[in-house]
Amino acid sequence: MRATLRWAHSDLRTHRGEALFLVLATAGIVASLLLATALFGYATNPWQRVFAQARGAHVWLHTDRAADAGELAALDGVEAVAGPYPTASATVAVRGTRASVELRGTAERPEVGRPLLTAGHWIDPADPDGVVLESRLARALLAQPGDTLALPGTPRTLTVLGIADSPERRYRPGEQPGLVWAPPAAVPDPGGQVIGLRLTDPGETDYAVQRAVTVLGAGAIGQVSTWEQARAEAQGDNRLLGQVLGLFGLGALLAAGLAVHGAIGTRIRGHLRDISVLKAIGFTPGQVVRVFLLLHLAYALLGAVAAAALTQAFGSRVPGRLGDAVGVWQGLPGHTVALVAVPACAVLFIGATTGLAAWRAGRVPPVPVPRPAAARGGGLSGAARGALGLRVLRVPVRSRVRGRGARGAGGSGVRGADGPGAPAPAKTGVPDPGKAAGVRELEVRVPPALVLGWHKAFARRPRSLAAVARLTLPLLLIVVAMSAWTTIDRFHTRPEQVGLPTALTVRADAGADDRGTRALLERDPRVAAAYPGVEVAALVPGQTATIALRGLGTREEPYPYALAEGRRAHGPDEAVAGQGLLDLLDVEVGDWVRMTVGDRPQILHIVGRSIEPENAGRVVSTSLDTLRENDPGLTPTLYQLRLRAGADPEEVAARLAASGPEGLEVHAVANPADGLSPLRGVVLGLIAVLALVGLIELLTTIGGTVREGERDLLALKAIGLSPRQITGVTVTATGCTTLAAVLLAAALGLPLAHWLIDAQGASSGIGAGIARAPSPGLLAAVGAAAVLGAAALAAVPSARAARRRLADTLSAVA
Repeated sequence: MRATLRWAHSDLRTHRGEALFLVLATAGIVASLLLATALFGYATNPWQRVFAQARGAHVWLHTDRAADAGELAALDGVEAVAGPYPTASATVAVRGTRASVELRGTAERPEVGRPLLTAGHWIDPADPDGVVLESRLARALLAQPGDTLALPGTPRTLTVLGIADSPERRYRPGEQPGLVWAPPAAVPDPGGQVIGLRLTDPGETDYAVQRAVTVLGAGAIGQVSTWEQARAEAQGDNRLLGQVLGLFGLGALLAAGLAVHGAIGTRIRGHLRDISVLKAIGFTPGQVVRVFLLLHLAYALLGAVAAAALTQAFGSRVPGRLGDAVGVWQGLPGHTVALVAVPACAVLFIGATTGLAAWRAGRVPPVPVPRPAAARGGGLSGAARGALGLRVLRVPVRSRVRGRGARGAGGSGVRGADGPGAPAPAKTGVPDPGKAAGVRELEVRVPPALVLGWHKAFARRPRSLAAVARLTLPLLLIVVAMSAWTTIDRFHTRPEQVGLPTALTVRADAGADDRGTRALLERDPRVAAAYPGVEVAALVPGQTATIALRGLGTREEPYPYALAEGRRAHGPDEAVAGQGLLDLLDVEVGDWVRMTVGDRPQILHIVGRSIEPENAGRVVSTSLDTLRENDPGLTPTLYQLRLRAGADPEEVAARLAASGPEGLEVHAVANPADGLSPLRGVVLGLIAVLALVGLIELLTTIGGTVREGERDLLALKAIGLSPRQITGVTVTATGCTTLAAVLLAAALGLPLAHWLIDAQGASSGIGAGIARAPSPGLLAAVGAAAVLGAAALAAVPSARAARRRLADTLSAVA
């Protein structure tokens, strides 16, 4: 045991840098996996907890006031019915902030879809103007219990009595109204009612919706929302962050395992004699394997424990969503198990890859087997031998001739590039310009270090390909991370290319004059165009869900959709649809779809697929003129504003809200990339971890190249190569290996990143076509930095090896 510990201590002293990098890389990988676990828990568990405690309804039906909820309670599969509750649309304002809300009249606290109070108390029947706000709406309004809400355009006010969590669809400015529970007296003129259905089998949601619509009639249904939509919105971008962290964490773990495997294999090849001596003095093969295994398990365990401790102690203090996620995750029941299981799995994986390499050390014979003088694949290839004599450039240079120098007509008195004793060129009848008077030739040949370095990098093909593959993996993941960064940046710098051509949404009161409102909006100098439109809920075929039917722009001024497939909608009954709608209806571009808006059927021809960041892509869009053909009395209820370059949306929104009428609401269009801002820091951290893993593999490659070059050192000196040229051989070999890995990573990483990002876009409903690769200049800069950095790292050890004493070189060869 003492000898084992002394050998391990000696190995640690010899490879301090490699040990430090292994610990840091393991810590970064485990931290990434723990943060991914926290984000997954943060994304799923809070909503699930609220849904379970509130006995949430699986289906919410917005109907007209004549619908009979008693018929729904008799349906098979319906466990309980909530409501019906009278509803009315309204706008509330507090301290200059406005929000569209749904007033829901409830005399008592519901048993199904029960709001969970987080502040204040429930509605008091003695206070007819007291209301309870949904928590996300309260955060948007910065409202607290005791605040007074104004109803613009009316003299009424409402008093906030409490704030509650709800598992229903959350408030989104300009898209989904907020939820306000109020006494029935506070909803004197309801526009409809809402009914909730709690099912015995949540998997039968679509079938339950279809039966409910059949019982009530399609004309009675205004909108349908399900628990699946509410869960997806609640998870939001947190699940995406968790997926990114998990994917890159697992990829980095695989790269680290391969790097450790390569490092041990290279060290074994460089210390075969030492291992043989250990076996000769009594070490068993199992002891040799245990030394390598325990040493690298100690590195991995140290990094994993450090990552777990730092995440547990300081994870909740990270600003932004990551800190919130870790704080919530630490309070979940499975937190302790995950905190132990994730680092343990990472350590076991690294241990498994270490064991495979250490097993080779146990098979080293006690008596070293002499290696053949010419290793397989070690001879120069014909191409390499030809390259050593290749003339890269021959330049005629006129020189001065001292004295008369002429030996005859046409003689130059200057020797050609071939020098004395060179054979005379063949006579072809064409005068040789190199032999003209006063002209000689300068030749530039391929440097021997370049040819020999290229040969050394790829002579042993299995070993060379393995080194390139191990170095390619972290570089490939870095290319994918850079592509994710570029795609996120595109949402901010080129929003019109990802389905966000407008920056502001304006909603006017019902009955507002269209011409007057458009004139007011277009009068602003920073508004480039104002597109009138409407958005209504429509029942899909089969009556299992509702989608958003939008009519934006006119045929004279069409709305600038971002198309990923097909063409724009120009003719009658033509429309474009998001990926979410195409998946929901199982249709493709070119098909006709039928939907129902109230009692009116609407048949549209899908001629293109647009990139739709809103409503999970369940949107079908056409022109306002097309919808008016089916409903001539249709008037615009919203306006999408495209601003001029350089305009500040917040400044324009404030100016329009101040100059417009009382009921004018102006909201900034939600950018899905706003919720992904923490991903930038995550990407940078992952790139740093992957760079550490790549550095470990690079140091392994350099060490192996230097050790293998010791056998060739005498031969290289014998043929006349200087120490600088010998150093150039190793540097070139390292640079060529890194260059091959960079090219392979770019060739494989760009298509992989494109596929992953588009697959995520398609699964979220936005649709494929949002992926963007990094600029060629950035890729070239990163690749050049990797190659030059590898060459710089290889320069020091190779120069030291090239200047070794003759006795040391003979000892190494022996």
